[in-house]
Amino acid sequence: MTSLIILGVLVAIILSGLVTVQQGTVSVLTMFGKYRRILYPGLNFRIPLLEVIFKKISIQNRSIELDFQAITQDQANVYFKAMLLYSVIDSKEDTLKNVAFKFVNERDFMTALVRTIEGGVRGFVATKKQAEILSLRKEIVEYVKEGIDAVVETWGYHLLDLQLNDITFDDAISKSMAQVVASSNLKAAAENEGQALLITKTKAAEADGNAIRIAAEAERTAAQLRGQGVALFRQEVAKGMSEAAKEMKVADLDASFLLFSMWTESIKNFAENGKGNVIFLDGSTDGMQDTLKHMMALNKIQNDGTLKD
Repeated sequence: MTSLIILGVLVAIILSGLVTVQQGTVSVLTMFGKYRRILYPGLNFRIPLLEVIFKKISIQNRSIELDFQAITQDQANVYFKAMLLYSVIDSKEDTLKNVAFKFVNERDFMTALVRTIEGGVRGFVATKKQAEILSLRKEIVEYVKEGIDAVVETWGYHLLDLQLNDITFDDAISKSMAQVVASSNLKAAAENEGQALLITKTKAAEADGNAIRIAAEAERTAAQLRGQGVALFRQEVAKGMSEAAKEMKVADLDASFLLFSMWTESIKNFAENGKGNVIFLDGSTDGMQDTLKHMMALNKIQNDGTLKD
């Protein structure tokens, strides 16, 4: 009976040495208070009663939300809401020993990590003015990661990501910033409206100028055509008079007969087409003779039969 009890106790002791480590975690063993070794995921065996599991460490990614305040160079309060993603650097023995023994407990580690992150952000924000903060989200993250990574790595961890999800100011500052944005938008709208009006007037002036230029060119062309028409008319009249003069010369008639015919045709045309205009003509015999003399003097027939002005 006693031997069975002893055997049962021995079996229980041996079975107590079997340890299962979950995936994503490791166990740190100590013996007599001193580091002994690391147990990795799976079924492991430890020396019963001598090797003690000092700490279980998660090697998975972990996150924590931060909510803190900072003050800018121009004494404006800035409120941050951030998400921190971190993990153990690797599963090497030295790294895991750092993680297990650097801090008394997990709470002290989290306090140090959070305060270090907040201090890095506050240090950066203190060198900037409140108007710059919203546009420096990426620079803040890069500054914190660059300055904090080296410190956190000595603890066996590294920062995977830091996201600044929300950046806000006091109500008074937020309202003033909104007013500045509204004023800027109104100014931009006024400038755009002014430019649009300028463009409209410029285009209208260009259109008026083009219309005037086109009208002037058309008038010039019309005047040229009228002048050419008058010139052609005079040429045809001259040709007709020249032909008539030749025929009268062949027929041995007086050239004054032709002028007399033109004179009577002119009077007839005045009478038929006149629209109320008063034209004074000397209808006496002497007046007619004087008119014929003037016309003959202006239209002397050359020997070749053409008129000379």
